[in-house]
Amino acid sequence: MNKDIVKLLIAEYQQKAVEISFQERPYIIEDKLNYVFVGLRRVGKSYLMFQQIRKLLDAGHSKNEILYFNFEDDRIASLATEDLDRIKVCYEEMFDCKPIFFLDEIQIVDRWEKFVRRLADQGYRVYVTGSNAKMLSSEIATTLGGRYIIENVYPFSFPEYLTSLGIELTDKNFIYRSHNEIVKAYENYFRFGGLPELTQVNDKRAWLSNLYQKIFFGDLITRYQVRNDFALRVLIRKLAESVKQPTSFNRLANVVSSTGKKISTDTVIDYLGYLKESWLIFPVENICAKLAEKVSNKKYYFIDNGLLNLFLIDPSTSLLENHVAIQLRRLYGDNVYFYLHGIEVDFYIPEIQLAVQVCYSLLDPETRKREMNALIKMSKRIDVKKWNIITKDEEETISEQGIIIEVIPAWKWLC
Repeated sequence: MNKDIVKLLIAEYQQKAVEISFQERPYIIEDKLNYVFVGLRRVGKSYLMFQQIRKLLDAGHSKNEILYFNFEDDRIASLATEDLDRIKVCYEEMFDCKPIFFLDEIQIVDRWEKFVRRLADQGYRVYVTGSNAKMLSSEIATTLGGRYIIENVYPFSFPEYLTSLGIELTDKNFIYRSHNEIVKAYENYFRFGGLPELTQVNDKRAWLSNLYQKIFFGDLITRYQVRNDFALRVLIRKLAESVKQPTSFNRLANVVSSTGKKISTDTVIDYLGYLKESWLIFPVENICAKLAEKVSNKKYYFIDNGLLNLFLIDPSTSLLENHVAIQLRRLYGDNVYFYLHGIEVDFYIPEIQLAVQVCYSLLDPETRKREMNALIKMSKRIDVKKWNIITKDEEETISEQGIIIEVIPAWKWLC
């Protein structure tokens, strides 16, 4: 790569990085640590970098200290490993100060991890973004040697989504003051998800469909060299249809094979790994199952409601449970489970002993009885201190057999 082009890009990126506008997100980034920001495509990882740049400038750092480089720029195709060091050399020829590195989508360059480890070893401060498995694999974690903090970046939470629309949650009375606005905004958030760019898009479904195709062909088919793309498509559709139920590896293999493309259980396990590493889905285990069942019989949720909704004909109940799963994942990471032992409770958070049922409506007496009884029976077998039923738009407090169940509409719970 020509040095003059590199210097031109460094200057251009530097100016962009200090001038760009963005919505501040509630991520806590320590100033003296190195970070790898990971997440789905278009989730806002680059803007989290710009947010950190603004924070450093506000703290007194010079603009010249910022070395931001976007490796997805179509003007710099097919970079080699040695080009990474050339970027550093070019910067040093332009400025006298020590750079702070912001390396956006660097995984495009082979063996990038050795370069960023060397930067950390030499005492540079470094921020890296990436969208795919190369950012989270055990090999990379080993190579980086604990020198970087991995920060998972999620789609907008509902409060962030409201902020992007100019609806501020400023005090405890916001629900009453802006009730209609919030409920109306939730309908869009519920069906189209929280990817930041969507608030500026009119044809949201077309935008999401285009994004899914990029994930499918770029992050899955090409990167993992998947030859049976039909089987992978069927697997994703089956996962979407089954988002509320535990699904075993064997069952998934049988369903996909029944469509005419034979697929082994081992291949299903591989494909599920690819989908997870590409940030399309995440698994939830049964907390009371034995090890073999914990591993092989999980629930799978999509990282964004908008992407899940692409595959559903009658989406309401699945989208509601998926929304709750995303929020719990955002708050508690891997420490989210479901409970299935004779009765089923949708989610359990052992860290705070919270049991959560998701039910679109409790108006039907049989449904109401079933959901309540599951929470009551679970409470007699496992430690629970708080009980929630998340609904679409119903709210009440139920006292039954010594426990108090808070019934909360999803939009309010997400706030």
